[in-house]
Amino acid sequence: MHNFQELKIWQKSMDITEQTYRLSAEFPKEEKYGLTSQIRRSAVSIPSNIAEGAGRNTDGEFKNFLVIASGSSNELFTQLILSHRLELVSENKVKPILNELIEIQKMNYALILKFSKKI
Repeated sequence: MHNFQELKIWQKSMDITEQTYRLSAEFPKEEKYGLTSQIRRSAVSIPSNIAEGAGRNTDGEFKNFLVIASGSSNELFTQLILSHRLELVSENKVKPILNELIEIQKMNYALILKFSKKI
């Protein structure tokens, strides 16, 4: 088992989740049950799956949760780009989050490869 709170990827994904919540709070009220809700679920899924995987008994189980977190990060990336395209958020507000998300995706991919070699 791993202490998920010490994992840099978990810490960074928590930061992105916080930033995403703050960003989506600026969306129009009619998006509350649409894109706002979907973006928040995708964002919170990333650190949640990392934490759940870290608490599992095997590296293989951890890897599976990292794969789920990877899917959630791709969802979030897509939803943030869509938010910009729909002019719900400016590029200068979304770009830093997208850049951090790319960094998390790279870290996650490296961890998945690490656990793939162990299994």
